Amino acid sequence: MRKKILFIINPKAGKQQIKNYLLDILDIFVKESYDTTVYITQSRGDAINVTEERAKEYDLVVCSGGDGTLNEVVSGMMKSKKKVPIGYLPAGTTNDFAGSLHIPKNLIAAANTIVKGQTYSCDIGSFNDYYFTYVAAFGLFTDVPYETKQETKNILGYLAYILEGIKRLNEMKSYRLKVEYNGNSLTDDFIFGMITNSTPSTAIGGFLNLNTSNAYINDGLFEVTLIKRPKSAMELQEIITALLTQDFNKKHIITFKSNHLVITGNNKISWTVDGEFGGEHEKVIITNLREEIKIIAPIGLEGH
Repeated sequence: MRKKILFIINPKAGKQQIKNYLLDILDIFVKESYDTTVYITQSRGDAINVTEERAKEYDLVVCSGGDGTLNEVVSGMMKSKKKVPIGYLPAGTTNDFAGSLHIPKNLIAAANTIVKGQTYSCDIGSFNDYYFTYVAAFGLFTDVPYETKQETKNILGYLAYILEGIKRLNEMKSYRLKVEYNGNSLTDDFIFGMITNSTPSTAIGGFLNLNTSNAYINDGLFEVTLIKRPKSAMELQEIITALLTQDFNKKHIITFKSNHLVITGNNKISWTVDGEFGGEHEKVIITNLREEIKIIAPIGLEGH
C-alpha cells in the first residue's frame, strides 16, 4: 500500500533554494511509493494550523524551511489528534536543530534521509502556551535571529548574525529574576538565559555556541545556562573569556539540568523560541515533554 506525505513548504525560508530542488525531491518520494500533497505556507503560523488539522490524514509530515518552520510543524503536531513522524528539509539560514540531528544540509541528501533514515523519539519543550524543539532564551544576542533582515541573511549567512550581534554590546540589559528548579530557588540579575534540548553542540542562530556535553534530545532533561550581570569591566571580560573558551565553571555563569523550571521577573521580558520571537512574559513555566515527537534522522545517530 502506498503511503502518504503532507509536504509543507515555507517558500521564503533562507535563499528560497527549495524551488531549485522541488521536482527532484518529489521524484525521490514517488520512487519510494509515497503519494505527496504539497502545501505552501501563506503566513506565519500557517504551518501550525495545517499540521494540526491534517496530520491525521497522512503517514508522514515533511517540512521545508528553517527552525521556525519546524517549530510550527512540531507545535501543530503536538495539538494534532494523531502524531505522525516528521521529516525535515533544512532550507533556512542556520538550521541549528538539523545540525544537532546530523540531517544533511543538502536538500537532496536530506530528502533521501527522510525515505531511508530512522525515526527517533525527541523531547519537546512546553513554554507557557508555546512549544520548542531545541531552545528558549532571553537576553543578550537572543533577538539577533529574528531582528536580522532576511535579505542580509541571504547575502551574508552566519556573518549577518555576528554583525547584528556586535551592535547589541552597547545595549546590554539585565533582568531581576527568580528561577525555581529541582527544588531549588535562586534570585539574581541576569543578562542572558538559555534552556536547550540538544545534542552536545547547540547554537542560537549560529551565533552563540554553548557547551552541552552529555546532553541528548531524548534524555528528558533541559540544559540551562544563566549568565549573571557583570558588575565591572573585569567581570565582563571574565564572562567573554568563559564563553570563548567554553569554560563554564565560572562564578558568573550558572549551569544545571532540569526537566521543569519556573522563571519569574518583575517586568515582562522578550524571549526567543527556536530562533523566533516568543513573546514578552513576566513568568514562564518550562517543562520537558519526553519523547513526544518522532523525527527522521540518519540511521545510526549516536547519543541521541
